[in-house]
Amino acid sequence: MPHKQNTSLVPFEKRLPATTNKDKSSQPFSLFDGEKHFTGRDDVREFLPEILGKALARTWIDIDFHQAFDSDPSGTLETHGIYLPENMSIEFQRQNANRPRIVVYEQRPNSKFKMRVLYLQLVMMAGR
Repeated sequence: MPHKQNTSLVPFEKRLPATTNKDKSSQPFSLFDGEKHFTGRDDVREFLPEILGKALARTWIDIDFHQAFDSDPSGTLETHGIYLPENMSIEFQRQNANRPRIVVYEQRPNSKFKMRVLYLQLVMMAGR
């Protein structure tokens, strides 16, 4: 996506607060503090949804992160210190561009089939 030239009278750097740490350091926004090595399906189901929720929300506001996550979700998570078990894979799916979702699959040894472990999709609901 090409960047537009800034034509404002007072130049400013457009930075969204959600893409930086709370302590306002120069470190980029992190999905997880430190490293997390998942060991199995139960571990993934318990702790990964929160991390993926942050990743999915960030794809909406950070074009660079979106492009990286779209092309290589597992690699992008690994750059943020999140490591899935070897028998698990992750996909960033966009059947409907307004509602992308992240799906985690598990593939058993010597099997051609993938089993869905979980998926995460942001959905807005209005009440009255």
